[in-house]
Amino acid sequence: MIWFGGTRPSAERLEHVRSRGLHAHLGMEVVDCGDDWLRMRMPVDERTHQPFGRLHGGASVALAETVASIAANLCIDGEKWVAVGQEINANHIRPAFSGWVYATARPEALGRSTHVWSIRIEDEAAKLVCISRFTVAVIAKERG
Repeated sequence: MIWFGGTRPSAERLEHVRSRGLHAHLGMEVVDCGDDWLRMRMPVDERTHQPFGRLHGGASVALAETVASIAANLCIDGEKWVAVGQEINANHIRPAFSGWVYATARPEALGRSTHVWSIRIEDEAAKLVCISRFTVAVIAKERG
């Protein structure tokens, strides 16, 4: 189990993190979590399309960074530490035109000051849309 405190995050805590910021504007929702993963979904619609009616690559990257950032922060003592993005990359594999895409974040490494997360984004048919790797810096909360 990777979550701080040794238990999966409560539904109330997961609901709290989805109610604000960019992810709320783009319609992202936390849908599930396991012992070592967190899953979110995002609609493929006018908010997340590029001009040709396909899922915008930037929206996929925003989803990848959001799910992994939330997961990373759920792995640390939030009273003392905050996990912030340091680097992200993404490979866009196939287009999505409508429906939902699902991003699942899993840790590759959970160090004291650095985390590395892999994120798979799949469409409703479980076909790979994007794969991403995200590096997180864990810093003291008082650093700001």
